[in-house]
Amino acid sequence: MSGVDLAALARTAVGNATREHPYALVAVVNGPEDVQQPRERHPAFHGCYDWHSAVHTHWLLVRLLHEHAGPASTVDGEAVAAVLDDHLTPANLAAEAAVLRREPSFERPYGWAWLAMLGAACTAAAADGVPGAQAWADAVRPAADVVADLVLAWLPQAGRPVRDGTHASTAFALALLLDAARPLGRDDLAAAVRAYVEEWFVPDADAPLRWEPSGHDFLSPGLAEADLVRRVLPAGGFGAWLSAFWPGLDAAQPQTLLEPVAVPDRTDGQVGHLDGLNLSRAAALAHLADALPADDARRPVLTRSAGRHREAGFAALAETGFMSTHWLGSFALLALDAGR
Repeated sequence: MSGVDLAALARTAVGNATREHPYALVAVVNGPEDVQQPRERHPAFHGCYDWHSAVHTHWLLVRLLHEHAGPASTVDGEAVAAVLDDHLTPANLAAEAAVLRREPSFERPYGWAWLAMLGAACTAAAADGVPGAQAWADAVRPAADVVADLVLAWLPQAGRPVRDGTHASTAFALALLLDAARPLGRDDLAAAVRAYVEEWFVPDADAPLRWEPSGHDFLSPGLAEADLVRRVLPAGGFGAWLSAFWPGLDAAQPQTLLEPVAVPDRTDGQVGHLDGLNLSRAAALAHLADALPADDARRPVLTRSAGRHREAGFAALAETGFMSTHWLGSFALLALDAGR
């Protein structure tokens, strides 16, 4: 747990989830009636600068309340629960689901995946008896089912994956969707994602990892893919797949993938993505290490790199600018969970 002030993380998330402006509103405008304030179009997810960041900030709040609040914690559970009670209501989520149905490419696939993860987190919290969580789970579930149905319609027509280091990444979204499918009871979603991964990702080899990163990645295309495939392949087969996909790992190459990235300007929203890259790399590297046998020589290479990336990414949480704080907390929790 070292390196992250969870109470500060919760305070920041509460403040950002309720901050309506500035907001990057993405909408199809068919007429004057479609010009709305963020809160009018997105009654649940109108904070945190943009819709997907608002969605995963609510995921962060649920996870903090479920896993890290309690008598011995400094996390303000009452403040967290108050935001969730106010935002995650049946009426608010019905409005969000209506946007998804009306605009079926809206936030595909990144925002979709985070909404599924939010539904899964609420469901898990409700199963463990977190007060209020059953109401949140019931409210979010219809919108999460809309996402699942959209994915089922999209994947057969998607064709080649987008191998990107930003929101368009197919691999990162599919990994989140796989994680969410089981808690949501959507075996059909899990089966569709697995079939797509087996067709489009499992055959890959000799990834161009030395090309990473690009100037505003917050994901590693190569690590996101490997982290997805390890969810699909049996344990015995993943090590061989990784050898073919990342042949330089035994020799700790390429260094550009294993060393944290410096962030030259955190006031620039695009360049600031690189803080998130350090955190998402940390999570993926730790998961890859755990997926290999205990005596695999690649494990310590991955584990050391994950630790360096966590340290660099966690340091960025001290930044106070809204362009950093509105989204980084969720990626810090992903890295924290993977490092347990």
